[in-house]
Amino acid sequence: MPTGVLILDKPAGMTSHDVVSGVRRVLGTRRVGHAGTLDPDVTGVLVLCVGEATRLLEYAMGDDKAYTGVVAFGISTDTDDASGRILQVMDAGGLTEAEVRKAARELTGDLTQVVPRYAAVRVAGRRLYEYARAGQEVVRPVRQVRVNQLEVLWFAAGSVARAGFSVRGSKGLYVRALCRDWGAQLHLPAHMAALRRTASGPFTLDEAVPYREFVESATPERYLLPPLTALRGWPCVQLGTAAAARLSQGQAVPLSVGLQVACNQTRVAVVGPHAALLAVAEVVQRRGQVLLRPMKVFGKREP
Repeated sequence: MPTGVLILDKPAGMTSHDVVSGVRRVLGTRRVGHAGTLDPDVTGVLVLCVGEATRLLEYAMGDDKAYTGVVAFGISTDTDDASGRILQVMDAGGLTEAEVRKAARELTGDLTQVVPRYAAVRVAGRRLYEYARAGQEVVRPVRQVRVNQLEVLWFAAGSVARAGFSVRGSKGLYVRALCRDWGAQLHLPAHMAALRRTASGPFTLDEAVPYREFVESATPERYLLPPLTALRGWPCVQLGTAAAARLSQGQAVPLSVGLQVACNQTRVAVVGPHAALLAVAEVVQRRGQVLLRPMKVFGKREP
């Protein structure tokens, strides 16, 4: 069965579930999941885990995500993006680049964000988009998010003014809601006109395979990266044969003094003698000894 990490460049017009379905069909396995949804009109980095690597999805989500996009001032929609029904139109002809940049600075840092009407978040057992499609109003959840950087790349004045931007923010940030709030800062309706994800955690657009290239390949398995890729950036401990055998059987093993200094985090990736992922382990102290306690064990025991 194929297993590994797949970094795709999602095209516009597909849901994340559509991409997962295509990967399942091409690789002939049901065990495929994605690490962070992209809306249908959004393109860019979509990280997937295949086979046994799906057990690593929770670690591959990536706290920070980066995007480039376009915000349109003067028009708001019910979806907060270009696919929605127009709610309000206002002449933005007097808007200046300096005002747009100033508002961007005010939207940097820790923010309170109201979840968009069309979102998969559940309220009283139903998803928000189900209420929206039924024409029902509901109190939408509020989230605490962080915008680490919001930079204006260019500005085009007009009755519908537009600005290109790059943004990096925390997991859970709705960029279309950010565009909506950007307009509110300027007393104008606004929506997200276009968006492309350039990075998801440590995974970047530079290493992403175009979806069409993947599905049309005669050897799609060659695009799968080792499962250890899902733990990129984690401290990694390599064990010898005997310790690897004990850990793979669910036993805690001692962590050497040298490695204790390197592993100042509570969770680490563990590889066996041949550098294949053996486990996700927790660093614990027990009776004065520092141990690796396996949380998830992968593959067969290395010889």
